[in-house]
Order: sequence, then C-alpha cells, then structure tokens
Amino acid sequence: MCKRCDWGTKNDLMIKYHDEEWGVPLHDDQKLFEFFVLEGFQAGLSWQIVLNKRENFRLAFDQFKPEIVARYDQEKIDELVQNKSIIRNKMKLAACVNNAQRFIEIQKEFGSFDTYIWGFVDCKPIVNAFKTQSELPAKTELSDRISEDLKKRGFKFVGSTVIYAHMQATGMVNDHLVDCFRYSEVQKLY
Repeated sequence: MCKRCDWGTKNDLMIKYHDEEWGVPLHDDQKLFEFFVLEGFQAGLSWQIVLNKRENFRLAFDQFKPEIVARYDQEKIDELVQNKSIIRNKMKLAACVNNAQRFIEIQKEFGSFDTYIWGFVDCKPIVNAFKTQSELPAKTELSDRISEDLKKRGFKFVGSTVIYAHMQATGMVNDHLVDCFRYSEVQKLY
C-alpha cells in the first residue's frame, strides 16, 4: 500500500487525479488553460465538485480551446448558464470568456502562456518539503505577485489562492507531502 497525500485518498476520481496529474509539470497551453479555468470555477467550492464536473466542462467549453472560448458571446454564456452539468455562476462564466481573451494576448506577447507563467519560477518547479497537510500554504508571496500581474492584464477570478492552487496542480510547485509516493516521482520529471 503506497502512502498518498491525505486529500488524494477520498475516492477513485481523486486518487486518479492525485496519482496521475497533480503536481506534474505541465507545459501545454491548452491544458494550462483548462486548469486555469477549472481553478477559477473552484473559487469558493471544493476541488471534488469541480473534478466531478470536469468532463462536462470539457464538452461545454469546446475542450478548453482558448481561441474558441474567447469568441463566446452573450448568447453562448446564456446557454452555459442553463447547462446543469457544469457550475453555472454567471460571473465565473463571463470571466472565463474574458480570461480566454487575456490568455491569447499573453500568448501573442510571450509566444505561449507556458513561457509567461513558468517564467515566474525560472522554468524550474519549486520543491517544498511539507510533512503534513496543515503545513501547505493557501497562497505565497509568489502567488500574490502572479495574481497581481494577471489582474493588471485584465484577468478575473485570479486571486492569490486560486493562483497557488494552479501552481500546485500544474507542477510549478511540488506540494506532495514528503512521505507521499508521488513526491519523489514528480521530482524525477524535472
């Protein structure tokens, strides 16, 4: 029996996410956009709720292709508000379209969103050494800085806590607990 981070043991879906995705360095812009959107929808909710609806989100948001989401109009947002299979918060839905537009602007400026976001950590994940779940921060000075930069660029629902969750999910930071079997596995991917 392998040891996992406490949060990653609740059910099969969470175990799969913990074991295969969380903390793995991610450099694909479309996947980065997917996590960016999902983290925004998580604000005020649990990750379990978002994860349960992830496949529905993929269908509703054209597989998270930012160039398509950026063109959503009010009619499309109204359609999404009626979609009971996703989180139907009007402000978050509108923010998603706005953020897709801002995402594309960053791609044009930096060549990719990956180059922009990973530049904050000099393209090298931060490796922490936490022993208990209670040690994990909700945000850091770095997530504060990234959040502020994104807000200046016009992004919405990008508070520091959301950004730190994004950093954890996409492997910008390794926050697996040191006794979790994924801690050293993820480090090998660097």
